[in-house]
Amino acid sequence: MSVTDNGKVTLSFSDSGIATISFYHPAQNSLPTALLDELTAKITEAGNNSQTRVIVIKSEGDRTFCAGASFDELLQIKDKQAGADFFSGFAKVINACRKSPKIIIARIQGKAVGGGVGLASAADYCLATEAAAIKLSELAIGIGPFVISPAVIRKIGLPAFSQLTIRASDFQTAQWAKEKGLYNEVYPDIASLDSALNELTQKLASYHPEALHGLKEILWEGTSDWDQLLHTRAAISGELVLSEFTQNALQAFLGGKR
Repeated sequence: MSVTDNGKVTLSFSDSGIATISFYHPAQNSLPTALLDELTAKITEAGNNSQTRVIVIKSEGDRTFCAGASFDELLQIKDKQAGADFFSGFAKVINACRKSPKIIIARIQGKAVGGGVGLASAADYCLATEAAAIKLSELAIGIGPFVISPAVIRKIGLPAFSQLTIRASDFQTAQWAKEKGLYNEVYPDIASLDSALNELTQKLASYHPEALHGLKEILWEGTSDWDQLLHTRAAISGELVLSEFTQNALQAFLGGKR
């Protein structure tokens, strides 16, 4: 287990070869740099372990899967390099999922916002509950979902991405996310979600590892340029976050939360 001052990431292995990566942050499972780095490391570690058959990514709690970027940390960014470095954390996580040789299943038990939608999009298969509404709120705070957009568009297509981005203040339902292709299965509650997740992962763990690896490569065809692409996008977001508009919007958001 890796623990930061404001959250933790854990990695555990079952006897059947299921690697479970779980993360937690007290601010609605938001992702500061330390957690992004730990997520990247754990995804890579699980994928490189010869005993791993399938990877599950989940968060703790029952209300929010992931609230995206840490707004507190965003307010502390004072130069372009620091901004690019912060958003590169999301790029690293997405690319770790993309390059992992193992199939990744995401367990989405609650709302996913911003980078949380990006994390769900980086998984190969998503199981969610009816409570797992999604929102890309970046435009509302003066930035855009530039780093995660390739992953999101890959899953739901450009028209749905446009709606999700332009309707930055509105949540879309879990059923909407399923209809558009982000979620593969939606369940009424966490108990039924976990039952389905256990059944699916046990089946996948019994399949031929090389067949699963071959499927993984097919699922991610045409994305070999993402190492450079996502880091270029991170620089765009890193510059926008320095603007007076964005700083004021972040302050107003945090002020309303406290």
